[in-house]
Amino acid sequence: MTSHDNTLSILALGGINEIGKNMYVVQYGNDLVIIDCGAKFADYHILGVDLIIPDVFYLQEHREKIKALIVTHGHEDHIGGIPYFLKKMNIPIYATRFTLGLIELKLKEHKILRESTLHEINADTHLTFGEMDVSFFKVSHSIPDCLGIVFHTPEGKVIHTGDFKFDLTPVNEQYSDIHKMAKIGEEGVLALISESTNAERPGLTPSEQLVGGHLEEAFLKAQGKGKIFVSTFASNVNRVQQVVDACLKTNRKLALLGRSMVNVVHVARERGYLDVPDWMMVDARDIHQLPSERIAILCTGSQGEPLAALARLSTGSNRDVKIHPGDTVILAASPIPGNEKDVSRIVDNLFQLGAHVIYGSSSITGMHVSGHGYQEDLKLMLTLIKPKYFIPIHGEYRMLHQHRLLAESVGVEKGNTFIINNGDIVDIQNGVARQTRKTVAGDTYVDGYGIGEVGQVVLRDRKQLSEDGMLVIVITISKLDGSLISEPDTISRGFVYAKDAEDLINNINMLVKESIDRFKEANPFAMKQAVKKAVGQYVFTHTKRKPMLLPLVIEI
Repeated sequence: MTSHDNTLSILALGGINEIGKNMYVVQYGNDLVIIDCGAKFADYHILGVDLIIPDVFYLQEHREKIKALIVTHGHEDHIGGIPYFLKKMNIPIYATRFTLGLIELKLKEHKILRESTLHEINADTHLTFGEMDVSFFKVSHSIPDCLGIVFHTPEGKVIHTGDFKFDLTPVNEQYSDIHKMAKIGEEGVLALISESTNAERPGLTPSEQLVGGHLEEAFLKAQGKGKIFVSTFASNVNRVQQVVDACLKTNRKLALLGRSMVNVVHVARERGYLDVPDWMMVDARDIHQLPSERIAILCTGSQGEPLAALARLSTGSNRDVKIHPGDTVILAASPIPGNEKDVSRIVDNLFQLGAHVIYGSSSITGMHVSGHGYQEDLKLMLTLIKPKYFIPIHGEYRMLHQHRLLAESVGVEKGNTFIINNGDIVDIQNGVARQTRKTVAGDTYVDGYGIGEVGQVVLRDRKQLSEDGMLVIVITISKLDGSLISEPDTISRGFVYAKDAEDLINNINMLVKESIDRFKEANPFAMKQAVKKAVGQYVFTHTKRKPMLLPLVIEI
């Protein structure tokens, strides 16, 4: 940094104008703390990419100033990028007991757990990083052990809420510590960084307790009518506990399907966040030994993921478990925007199998409530914290804009809200905030084992191949005079089926021969370019398509 030694800086490297890959930075002078390191899944048009993580150029530039990565909670959009980040920069991680359990699973999978430094924290932990002290407060969300963060800096306090809602009757005592928040607010807060996911939804977020009653009712209605399948987010341990409670009341055993469900339930039981009697758990491979009315199955795939357990069940392709007529399937999660089509296809398949399916809007089925605060929750947070400056995060632009209006409605001064982009830096010096600086921030693509190796050129090629296919033109020429030794061989992949388009392929070969005759004095590179130009123009004129053209010149 240039002459910013006594400046407080706040920036986002991910999570702004998007849902996912959350990563934020709070920096005072030479002390830099990272908040979260998430991932998001690629859209359908980003072909072949498994995962998108934040570009960490800024952190690499300031490597010596990084003191810690603090993780607010264990959802993928907050921890999914951690293994890839640690491979670049091995820095200490601070997270709660349950969140650490989920992070450890990832680090084990990537074979970097042994060299990683993990510290367990809770709502009463106090940390010091140079001139910055850090404390925490509990927040309620759809996963256990979530924290908000308080940065005590010489400029003043900066609060990061994490993901939150206010649930006065939470499952497993996972409440938001309103009293602590109010006390922090009374002491004076310079800046609030708050999530905006549900800033468009009026009212208060319903309590998780409501779902428990609806689940129990569905289990009772299905008594004696076959198996019950419940599909939900694996990380929603509170929902899992409610399914366990419903099984207890209706005398059913519980099986798990889906790798993430098995892993999360194991971590939650091991660390005391899930109370499941040992007699209740049964291996999915053994359920055929029990009467179907004594079985409940908890599985992943509520978002229509094609390779998840529910999708396999809906097509009858799971080896161990089948859905039969009369079985009940409960989708205990609302589709995330964009996933509706995939979920609808699975629901159709389930009905065709003869299942009774409980699905649709959470307000109708009562099988899901959001873990993110609605407008009244967000206003309550703003009212408790009473910040001078406000930075809405964790949402698309319309959500951030709506959150700004909510902030102004409860007393945040107009002009004191900063709607930023990823890479924008808000600097606060002598109590005055400005946003004039930017840094590099964007997407890093993960494709198999490759991190950042897939760029725009590769994606453009993949798009072209997916839309128009390719033509490989093999040309064998004499090393002596550049003349053709054999007929050109044109191979089509994804463009036309050669046997059905012999005239087109023959005409292309004739065109190639003419181009080679004209350019046989030239070098192989010039030959290739001539062939590409001639064939490209001909193919587009006759088919209105632009396949990828790969001329291969072999000199003999």
